[in-house]
Amino acid sequence: MESLAKRRHDQASSREEDGSGVRPRRVANLAMVPNLRQSSTSLCRSRRPQCLFSSCEKQENLSSWIPDNIKKKECIYFVESSKLSDAGKVVCECGYPREKHLEEATWPHTFQGQEWDPKKHVREMPTDAFGDIVFTGLGQKAGKYVRLSQDTPSSLIYQLMTQQWGLDAPNLLISVTGGAKDFNMKPRLKSVFRRGLLKVAQTSGAWVITGGSHTGVMKQVGEAVRQLSGSFCEKEVVTIGIATWGALHNRESLIHPMGGFPAEYIMDERGQGHLTCLDSNHSHFILVDDGTHGRYGVEIPLRTNLEKFISQQTKERGGVAIKIPIVCVVLEGGPGTLNTIYNAITNGTPCVVVEGSGRVADVIAQVAGLPISEITISLIQQKLSMFFQGMFETFTESKIVEWTKKIQDIVRRRQLLTVFREGKDGQQDVDVAILQALLKASRSLDHFGHENWDHQLKLAVAWNRVDIAQNEIFTDERQWKPSELYPMMVAALITNKPEFVKLFLENGVQLKEFVSQATLFYLYQNLEPTCLFHYKLDKVLAGEPERLDPSVLLQHVAQVLRELLGDSTQPLYSRPRSSNRQRLLPVPSVKISVQRVSRQSLYKRSSGQATFTIDPVRDLLIWAIVQNRRELAEIIWAQSQDCIAAALACSKILKELSKEEKDTDSLEEMLALADEYEQRAIGVFTECYRKDEERAQKLLVRVSEAWGRTTCLQLALEAKDMKFVSHGGIQAYLTEVWWGQLGVDNGLWRVVLSMMFFPLLYTGLVSFRNRRQQAEGGLARVRAFFSAPVVVFHMNILSYFAFLCLFAYVLMVDFQPQPSGCECLIYVWLFSLVCEELRQLFYDPDGGGLRKAVLVYFSDFWNKLDVCAILLFTAGLTCRLMPSLLYTGRIILSLDFTMFCLRLMHIFTISKTLGPKIIIVKRMMKDVFFFLFLLAVWVVSFGVAKQAILIHNERRVEWIFRGAVYHSYLTIFGQLPTYIDGVNFRPDQCSPNGTDPYKPKCPEIDQARQEPVFPEWLTVLLLCLYLLFANILLLNLLIAMFNYTFQQVQERTDQIWKFQRHDLIEEYQGRPPAPPPFILLSHLHLFIKRVVLKIPAKRHKQFKNKLEKNEEAALLSWEIYLKENYLQEQQLQQKQRPEQKIQDVSDKADTMVRLLETARLKQSGAVERRLASLEEQVAQTAAAVHWIVKALRDSGFGSEEGVPTLAPQKASVGRDPELDSRSKAEDPGDAYHVNARHLLYPSCSVLRFPVPNEKVPWETEFLVYNPPFYTADRKDKDLVDPVGDALEPLSRISYNAVDGPLDRRSFHGVYAVRDGLPLNPMGRTGLRGRGDLSYFGPNHTLQPVITRWRRSLDGAICRKNVKKMLEVLVVKRGPSEHWMLPGGSREPGEMLPWKLKQVLRREFWSSFESLLTQGMEVYKGYMDDPRNTDNAWIETVAVSIHFPDQSDVELKRLNSHLHSCDEGMAIRWQVVDERISLCDNHKVILQKVATLFGAYY
Repeated sequence: MESLAKRRHDQASSREEDGSGVRPRRVANLAMVPNLRQSSTSLCRSRRPQCLFSSCEKQENLSSWIPDNIKKKECIYFVESSKLSDAGKVVCECGYPREKHLEEATWPHTFQGQEWDPKKHVREMPTDAFGDIVFTGLGQKAGKYVRLSQDTPSSLIYQLMTQQWGLDAPNLLISVTGGAKDFNMKPRLKSVFRRGLLKVAQTSGAWVITGGSHTGVMKQVGEAVRQLSGSFCEKEVVTIGIATWGALHNRESLIHPMGGFPAEYIMDERGQGHLTCLDSNHSHFILVDDGTHGRYGVEIPLRTNLEKFISQQTKERGGVAIKIPIVCVVLEGGPGTLNTIYNAITNGTPCVVVEGSGRVADVIAQVAGLPISEITISLIQQKLSMFFQGMFETFTESKIVEWTKKIQDIVRRRQLLTVFREGKDGQQDVDVAILQALLKASRSLDHFGHENWDHQLKLAVAWNRVDIAQNEIFTDERQWKPSELYPMMVAALITNKPEFVKLFLENGVQLKEFVSQATLFYLYQNLEPTCLFHYKLDKVLAGEPERLDPSVLLQHVAQVLRELLGDSTQPLYSRPRSSNRQRLLPVPSVKISVQRVSRQSLYKRSSGQATFTIDPVRDLLIWAIVQNRRELAEIIWAQSQDCIAAALACSKILKELSKEEKDTDSLEEMLALADEYEQRAIGVFTECYRKDEERAQKLLVRVSEAWGRTTCLQLALEAKDMKFVSHGGIQAYLTEVWWGQLGVDNGLWRVVLSMMFFPLLYTGLVSFRNRRQQAEGGLARVRAFFSAPVVVFHMNILSYFAFLCLFAYVLMVDFQPQPSGCECLIYVWLFSLVCEELRQLFYDPDGGGLRKAVLVYFSDFWNKLDVCAILLFTAGLTCRLMPSLLYTGRIILSLDFTMFCLRLMHIFTISKTLGPKIIIVKRMMKDVFFFLFLLAVWVVSFGVAKQAILIHNERRVEWIFRGAVYHSYLTIFGQLPTYIDGVNFRPDQCSPNGTDPYKPKCPEIDQARQEPVFPEWLTVLLLCLYLLFANILLLNLLIAMFNYTFQQVQERTDQIWKFQRHDLIEEYQGRPPAPPPFILLSHLHLFIKRVVLKIPAKRHKQFKNKLEKNEEAALLSWEIYLKENYLQEQQLQQKQRPEQKIQDVSDKADTMVRLLETARLKQSGAVERRLASLEEQVAQTAAAVHWIVKALRDSGFGSEEGVPTLAPQKASVGRDPELDSRSKAEDPGDAYHVNARHLLYPSCSVLRFPVPNEKVPWETEFLVYNPPFYTADRKDKDLVDPVGDALEPLSRISYNAVDGPLDRRSFHGVYAVRDGLPLNPMGRTGLRGRGDLSYFGPNHTLQPVITRWRRSLDGAICRKNVKKMLEVLVVKRGPSEHWMLPGGSREPGEMLPWKLKQVLRREFWSSFESLLTQGMEVYKGYMDDPRNTDNAWIETVAVSIHFPDQSDVELKRLNSHLHSCDEGMAIRWQVVDERISLCDNHKVILQKVATLFGAYY
């Protein structure tokens, strides 16, 4: 025990050291931005060594943390109960037998003689049941469990679940409640419920909380989870069962003081008796202990508090922080389930009731669509008899009344109630119903500003339900500013939800405004860890500090992008300045949260951030492409400006990434996406080329600043986009470049004749493209002709042929010991070729540096061949000049001649006839190399075997090679070995000892008979097998390979030829006109120009053209216009496809069905509204007639006899019809006070007697009505009425009159007084006494409504929907209360309310009293307040004080005298809107004021 205590102490101290003594924070605060360096591979490498002992560490942590923090309950006083256990044993009042108690519980002690009290006789001690749970015989995955006290704080339980059990904080909390006993569901409904529940749990990362037992609704949830786990789903559903420890069967197997790892639990349903077993399909269990045995419902308070606590936590998801939403799903159920629904609705938790599941769920579903007035006691009694047939007789009248009242309150808040009807009202899945319930609930909340709409949008984005966002959120009711959508835009991008990105773009988000440096920095910080770009960026960032400046990170991003795009591009992001680099920003500072100011700071552009990038759309496109997000990139590309270059760059990036991608599926996806973007580039360029060929060709060679100062053509060449380069428009442009200033319609024979006899240029034999040059003569025409690439090419061909002929002549005819004149000419000629190669090597028009120029030069195969030929010629020349190595030099030069001849293949690639064939030959050469490997295996194997069988100990290397390799190789071509079968053996043709260097060694022979002795049958068999495999199999394989290569290349030969044609054209377009050896003169001129005069090289404008800004802007606008045409054409083609047409017809049919159902519902709803309006008008007419009769009677007209009775309307007489406008909009018949009948009286634990609507009027008989009596204790007893529990003190009160300083008269006339207590004129409330009010009878209040016009910065009145907008003065007391009008009760003799005095300075009181006298009365009457009782109620007078002019002196004085005397009191001017967070009655008054002034509401 000492060692254990020491170990716990050490672990506790180590935790304190690691945490620096700071208490654990909430998980929401720990959800920082992911670190970019923690890539998938690095994380795996860092975690792999820990896997061996991480499980042991977790067990040790739990074994120490849980007993220190989690407690259980234990009975410490044994009091024998009158009841026996199921086994017939004597038990304590707690339900446990004597042997289950501690020894001290049975000793005589201070508790002797006392009655058993759980508050006194049950104490907490460290829990003894926790760890991993395994269900014996079921093979389920191990879950987690813990036994804890019912008084355990919710924060501690949440810490246990998230930090100790390692659960991620949920995005949604689903509380499933219902019947605790087994019940039957329709198979289809059961399937729909399981599928929908698990779908929402998986897609949203939700926690599902149930009762945890293997019965009822908990069993249904467990079976759904088991069904999902059986489908090999990757993501596990977190299912938490909260059960009562004392009602658990076989709980002894879970008791392990040091933790059960694992604890084996046996499900024994047959022997469980009145107890329950745990459900094996739940993943976590919280077993609530109150120290008793066999009592159910112990876990309900803890579960309620835990769910409420979790729903108050914030979860950061995709860059957006939202409070964890909670929804209650109801199946079947009894009285306890009704209480759960009622409490959930009261606390603002949305509920989804599954119709068809039975009992309570069906009762609520049946009446949910009815007006409140139709939900009567008789109707509920009828429904109960229908759905509770087995236990209906146990329902008393008071119980039915209570059910009616609770169901009315539940249905009254329809915004929190969603009924799922399978297959009805367009509902198909439970997950849709759950999301709709959350959206309805969030919409019903009253918040200032746009947070309510933000919350709805967050939910839709989190669940990827763009359809609901379109139909429910982006409506005319809410006008979104683009900046308000930025946080959700970031979340949609990071979580890869392209439909939402498209929706945000359609609703005003501009990518150019959205993408800032901080945004891009945050996006790259949240790269998908599994993508290859993340890994490459991680390697680059290896040496950087933990905290990065955004510009530093983007610089490294540019470095990786340049590796992908090629060295022909410049870095996309500039290098940060040293002053900026020193200022490092922490990563969490860019966390996006709509609830904090950080969102504004993130999207607030500074002058420096506005210019950090050339093209924000490009940056976002690259971010999507490097993660291989097809749909997202497609949407962003459609918004891009330089779309052809963007498509080609995407193709290049994807192809480069695919080279390093190891996953085959991802590789294929990348290549397919690269091909798709190449097709888009072709499509847009085709549109441009059809419209204007010249402008389209400008797009090809225009320098794109956004893409690293490269061109579309260069990007296509770098990406090897052969389809794009082989486009007719690009080939036409290359042809124009090839012909230079000559006309492309000139025949080749004309060019050759003019080359031979240049005076023919003046005869008009050759035409020029430019008419001016055609008309001119002299040197200009000659210069234009000989500078054309086609002429330069053919002159170089003639020169090269002359060089080869001269070279061959020297090798074969004129190779003298001393170099002849022809040989010297070859040396000069070769020197000119060397100079030309050096010029090409150092040619760097883009300024990329020597290293880049060398890499570009040697990337070409023909340049490598040229270098090898020159080096070999140099070696041959060196040997040739040495007399002793003259012959060796000639041999080397002869081989070099072969390499120079091979160079002709490159020259003839320009030919449309020979070029494709040369490409095929090159591809076949690769096949030959692979074939030679296979052939060498057979040749060597047969040759060595044959040589070893025939010849004994041949030691001459050259003859070993001949026998093992050379002869075997020749055998393939029909030259059989001489001695293979012994027939042609001649001793004179071989050397017996191998001493003759010119004869092979004789085979194994019999010296006596001079005959071979080797096994001839074996050698012949080997020869046959060798010829079979080599001649037939391998040679035919080679032919098949050649055929496959030919067929494969033949299909793309034209594309490949057109693609390679560019390199030759570009080479000769920049080559000096003079052919070798006359090119030396051009090289001398170039040397003087570059080295002496320091004139830099420039790329010809025909391949890289920098346009003026205005011209470039016009060209890009034209490109965007044609891109839109291309996209429209693609959409049209998509619609013309048969599959799309079938889908469109199906969608239209669904839409028609939905419209018909909606029309039917609207028609029935319209009839109901008209009837309700008629009823309301009749009620108002009756009230008016009653008032007229009463006024006439009070004036002396008529008599008491014959007065018509209007008793049914008495409860609403004098009631302002607009006070219940919101409820009437939902339920026209709900005309009684509602707030005054809430079951729970505010600020105390008193429960009202349930009063359904039909029992509100006093005239209606209500025999079981027995309300409790409550009067709050007040410190100022002298200023309030007596308690009221005795009649004598009340006898001094004068009702319906002015009682001293108090006016006890009602605005609604004379009210009745019964048993010395006044009766509420609006009817019953369910509570007698004074409650929390000051006086019996009416408590008069004053509500001043102080308003002014809302104005913009320039002083103009703001308008919305044409109407002017008001601002109202409101106050707030405490952090959780609603804002209120600055009015309330007044002290006797005072004119100003007490609350108004709290916010006004004393010197302004008299002035405000005069404003009140000048104000306009907008309402006088009864207020439906939660504090009202049967004997005390609030009546108010609302006075409007409006300041129409902003320069009003009284308004300025009012603003200057606003001052809160109480620190807990807040005051502000708030915009008048229907969603203003005011008390309901105050909102109705405010609406009347807005109507009075014709203002917006």
